Amino acid sequence: QVQLVESGGGLVQAGGSLRLSCAASGRTFSTYDMGWFRQAPGKEREFVATHSWNDFRRYYADYADSVKGRFTISRDNTMNTVYLQMNSLKPEDTAVYYCAAGRGTGRIMGNYDYWGQGTQVTVSS
Repeated sequence: QVQLVESGGGLVQAGGSLRLSCAASGRTFSTYDMGWFRQAPGKEREFVATHSWNDFRRYYADYADSVKGRFTISRDNTMNTVYLQMNSLKPEDTAVYYCAAGRGTGRIMGNYDYWGQGTQVTVSS
């Protein structure tokens, strides 16, 4: 069982930055694929970024096209934490951001087994 707790959301002006954190419980954090997803009002939850294992047992990062070049996902296995650095924020980035953990996941939301409660990010124009 993995418990995930997000933090770092808030209100920011367009062009600003935020860093989201997701703290995970458990001793096997390093073996999990970690992802960030978001859900805007009236819209479906969507993939944002993942920090996952590839077939060669190395970490890789992948991003949705809408955030590529602006967001960076990283992890600190010593702290059992995954981060999402968000720069050049736009009003369309406004959403509840969710952290997720799983194995063999990548961009596929349904493959993630564990989810946090979410943290609100609001970008004003």
